[in-house]
Amino acid sequence: MNSPVYFASHRAYSDHECTTEKVRRLFDRAGFPELIAPKDKTAIKLHFGETGNDGFISPVYVRQVVEKVRECKALPFLTDTNTLYLGSRSNAVEHIGTAILHGFDFAVTGAPVIIADGLNGKNIRRVTIDKKHFSEVSIAGDIAAADSLIVLSHFKGHIVAGFGGAIKNLAMGCAPPEGKRTQHNARPFTIPEKCTGCASCMKVCPKSAISVKKKKSVIDLELCIGCFECMHACPEHAIDIDWETEIPQFMERMVEHAFGAVQGKENKIGYMNFLIRITPDCDCFPFSDAPMVPDIGILASKDPVAIDAASFDLVNQQLGYTDSLLTAHHQKGGDKFKGVHAQTDGYRQVRYADEIGMGSRKYDLIKI
Repeated sequence: MNSPVYFASHRAYSDHECTTEKVRRLFDRAGFPELIAPKDKTAIKLHFGETGNDGFISPVYVRQVVEKVRECKALPFLTDTNTLYLGSRSNAVEHIGTAILHGFDFAVTGAPVIIADGLNGKNIRRVTIDKKHFSEVSIAGDIAAADSLIVLSHFKGHIVAGFGGAIKNLAMGCAPPEGKRTQHNARPFTIPEKCTGCASCMKVCPKSAISVKKKKSVIDLELCIGCFECMHACPEHAIDIDWETEIPQFMERMVEHAFGAVQGKENKIGYMNFLIRITPDCDCFPFSDAPMVPDIGILASKDPVAIDAASFDLVNQQLGYTDSLLTAHHQKGGDKFKGVHAQTDGYRQVRYADEIGMGSRKYDLIKI
């Protein structure tokens, strides 16, 4: 059976079709009010963006969701989890400060910010899932404790996952550092003939697992947590991972955490994907590169698998920008995510999520 996915184009021809109005209409058409009961403590899960990044969902759009949740007589709060890597969101104090810096304060959004895994990422709920890679997974305590959940995802590329949408937002986004670490099974290695010993990788490693010896970087795999910050930082592309054997497992481990995040909230979760400013990389980067394709619009569904499948298809139907990071697959129908990260297979997360029963990758796209 196909899952309904509601779609509002980014085009607008009057004040009745402004983006804020579309967010509110999508909320209603997708049936989100029936997911939320009066007095529900409703988590609105989103990404506040790393300092320096400006690709995250506008707090003006988030305000519309907050107001719709309040119309249901529920108690909305904005939430995310602390990061595994060093940055402006690795503890709740700095994380909330970054959220406010980016406009996610009460005056703008109408809801408080609560970092779901606590001050230092130790507020954890362990959830039994009994899947291929994990019997249980670690989920942020306040997301697990929430009565209902609205997941707002900026759909964009990702260097390892291929793309980030609803599934990744549930998986990495709802996991405390402990859960993020168990998802990151892959470990990077240095390609000596490419390494110049510049130490860019060493400077960003959150666990001091990298040193430079004889003008070559050396990674201590015992200390490495697999956050891939070194890969992002290396200007020579001298750090790599085993894409063929480790990354398929990473995808599946990620999806299993997403499965854990939704347990206990059957018929209590709604999803919105924002296909606006579709950048090549995650909002965890301290910058935002130029988008790969034109803005498309916003999708809403009760099915996280269907909404990611529809988002993936809509992006690939676009004609890619030649002045972006895209190096291939610019044509309509080409895999834009492989066009920027050639070794990724982002759709694997959709296939595996379908396989373990998170939802259906078959969908009906309903334009509003």
